[in-house]
Amino acid sequence: MHSNRLGWLLLAPTLLVLGLFGVVPFFYVVWVSFHQWNPFAANPDMIFNGAENFRRLVFDEAFLASLGATVSFVFFAVISELVLGYMLAQAFMKDFPGKGFFRTIHTLPLIMAPIIVGSVWKLMTTPSIGIIPNLLDSWFGFDLNIGQSAAAAFIVTVVMDVWHWTPLVTLSLIAALVSLPQDPFEQAQIDGAGKRQIFWHVTLPMIAPAVLATVFIRLMDALRTVDEVLMLTGGGPGAATRYVGVHIFKEVFPRTNYGYGSAISVIVLYLTIVVCWLLYVGMLAPRNTGKG
Repeated sequence: MHSNRLGWLLLAPTLLVLGLFGVVPFFYVVWVSFHQWNPFAANPDMIFNGAENFRRLVFDEAFLASLGATVSFVFFAVISELVLGYMLAQAFMKDFPGKGFFRTIHTLPLIMAPIIVGSVWKLMTTPSIGIIPNLLDSWFGFDLNIGQSAAAAFIVTVVMDVWHWTPLVTLSLIAALVSLPQDPFEQAQIDGAGKRQIFWHVTLPMIAPAVLATVFIRLMDALRTVDEVLMLTGGGPGAATRYVGVHIFKEVFPRTNYGYGSAISVIVLYLTIVVCWLLYVGMLAPRNTGKG
């Protein structure tokens, strides 16, 4: 009994911080989402309108377009980060000259704030002064202008996200690979299994929990991407890179539509939870079937 009280006492500061900065703001956003509220309008009071904000967003073409663009962005970014992260993790598991230096350089993007990442990529992709457009033009004769081409802007935002967050995936998978026992691999090699068979039937099932946790983290981060994209493209050209996070930002701040922006935030949180749950069930179901 004494140990339980001591445990709760030690957890109390953390629970208090989580409650004040996590739970309380969440319920406040839910409350605001059921109101029409523009604090800078002639009437700054909250006006209760029930589920009108949620009904409106179902038929909001701008929101639906941003949701579709976000799904595409998250899919290509997270898949690319997983593939590159695993390949780099396997590479860093081996010894080669300059390994420590390359690992240090590889992890540097993680210490950069998202708004700094967006600023750096903005400078690198500006047609007049950016190194990327100049190299593409001199090497391949390709004119890169993310201010005019929707496809180019989308691809650059994906590449920027991959550059920023692949090191996180690499570090997570390195930790998972280092902790794996060697007996299953030796047994598989004795049985004549090839590298592909070992990967699918030995390595992947054993690192599945780490992969799942990494996907959850990256999925939640990618769905709420705002800073980098807002600094790089501003959501343009047109609405090509107006992802959900950018759409919420523009609804809440420039248009000061706090009620409708809060409703979008609640729906995005709900969709994120549903997608994570589906991934969790989808990855665990084959393992449970195999055990049965």
